[in-house]
Amino acid sequence: MIHVRYQGRSYDINNQNVNGSRNAQEIKQFVARFLDVKLKDLNNYVVDHRPNGSVIVRPEAVYG
Repeated sequence: MIHVRYQGRSYDINNQNVNGSRNAQEIKQFVARFLDVKLKDLNNYVVDHRPNGSVIVRPEAVYG
């Protein structure tokens, strides 16, 4: 499961071919195709691999 937070909206993507075993760049490429956006639009996004195997793609957190 890939959970994506993009431009204030949330998406849950179930895809057996793209999972937590993929690296961050591969996951971003898949998400960019899914959202129909350019890969560079996800430059400031973080790919967070969770212990249960799911993945969260979200904007970088800015503190302060």
